[in-house]
Amino acid sequence: MSNSNGDSRNFTQALRESKRYWIIYLIFIAITCASTITAKNLKDPQFEIATFAIVAVLGILCITYYFMHDSKDELYKVAFVIIICFGIISALIVPIVDVSDELEHLTRAEITSQGVLVPHWNGGEHNLDRLYNHTDNARYSTKLNVDVGFETIESHMFFLNNRENTVFDTPHDTDKINYTPILDGSAFEQNPFYGYLPQAIGIFLAKLLDLNVIWILWLGRIGNLICYAGLISLAVRKASALKVPLLAVACIPITIYQAASVSIDSMIIGLGILAIAYFIYLYKSEPGSLETKEIAIFCAISLLLGLCKLSYLAFVFLLLLVPKENFKNENIRRYMLLGILIVAAVGVLWSTYSTPALMHSWRSKLNYMNPSMQLQFLIGHPLHILYFLKQIFTFNLGSVVNGLFNFFGANNPNHYSDNYILITVLIWIFLAATLLFYPKKVEFNSKAELGTLAILLIVYVGTCFIQLLTWSDVGHRYLGVSTRYFIPLFALLPIIVPAKVKLPDRFREKYDDYAVVLIIGFMATLILAFATKYY
Repeated sequence: MSNSNGDSRNFTQALRESKRYWIIYLIFIAITCASTITAKNLKDPQFEIATFAIVAVLGILCITYYFMHDSKDELYKVAFVIIICFGIISALIVPIVDVSDELEHLTRAEITSQGVLVPHWNGGEHNLDRLYNHTDNARYSTKLNVDVGFETIESHMFFLNNRENTVFDTPHDTDKINYTPILDGSAFEQNPFYGYLPQAIGIFLAKLLDLNVIWILWLGRIGNLICYAGLISLAVRKASALKVPLLAVACIPITIYQAASVSIDSMIIGLGILAIAYFIYLYKSEPGSLETKEIAIFCAISLLLGLCKLSYLAFVFLLLLVPKENFKNENIRRYMLLGILIVAAVGVLWSTYSTPALMHSWRSKLNYMNPSMQLQFLIGHPLHILYFLKQIFTFNLGSVVNGLFNFFGANNPNHYSDNYILITVLIWIFLAATLLFYPKKVEFNSKAELGTLAILLIVYVGTCFIQLLTWSDVGHRYLGVSTRYFIPLFALLPIIVPAKVKLPDRFREKYDDYAVVLIIGFMATLILAFATKYY
């Protein structure tokens, strides 16, 4: 009985303390929502009004829940709840396979749901020209009626034929799942199987429960979202400092958009933020408090992350920035170097498999992609490397920064074509305040700051260079990179930037409260933007 009374008092107190933050939240989402409205929405506003009412109530409940757990030791609970609440709405409201490359990710997840961890390519290499041609549907062997590709199910055609449609645009979302085997020409063969296990579990449940075909996508997205929320909750719990900056990066709109899809990017972002949180835990630990097992855990996280995206293997070098006196073992550097060598060796071995696997996809034909020929071209044209470096630190970097509130449209020729200027600027201001000038910033020595900056640059340049080899036409520099590739790097900024802002004590103490309210506000804005964009 006493526990019940205690919970009641906590809830009552949270209601009282959070009321003024409700007002801030409601004003914020009203302004941001108004900036997304077009003439189309004014003609038939019922869906938009209903969505606003839902996120308004949901946001108030999440803010109240935060004030019930208003301590750094319980922020991880808030992280899980807010990601699940707004992520599920995103999973349901975003049109069918509308996220970048989501159809191909869905194909791989469906294959995984069959218990096939490594997709099997059916057909010889000499048949590739039969599979791909230069048409809009060239990436899909099912459209071309050929006998090579990866075996999936006939329901794949529902998603192919309804890309960018909502469930209101098609009568076939209520069809039953069709298990007739067919072949699809691309299934992200080069990606590790564990990146699709959460989605596969959701798809398996849709099959097991004999649900309608749309639930393959919806439960796949929700399974991915739950895994992401778990990773971020674990990261926020493990980090001994900078919990709110980590949460801010984990919940910016573009991140939730990816987390609530069937894309492997959700796993990459979640593992990336977890690796940074674990590094902060190691760095801020008491001298002599760490065991050798912490090295193994960090290397394992870095390896799982790096196999999903090879350039992120560089995160393992964060180990060298942890003060060695934090460990009990005086020879800890040897174990660190051994761990780094193992991670690097496995990464090299994996790349020998994953790079050739790229040839079993539409990219090898549509883009004339050939890593070895591209390398030969670069060796013969060294100035091309300088142009590449100039490009990635000007045009491409600008695209990354501008893509914080910019979402893929599967059938839109410009793809990332949203123009939410006000919201984007507000996100810039919020992230600058929270990542660069966080008032509760903790100290890192100059070695940690410079070392982290070097790792950030290695990952950024490495990611762009891999794209140059595996995406761009030979002799060209179009990279196909977007903000989603680099989200974990944003979480490194509070470690790199040493500046502090002197704020009044009262505001300094309340900063986290305002930050969490704005985090929830941006997540609500994401849902409202989808309502006005797609409905």
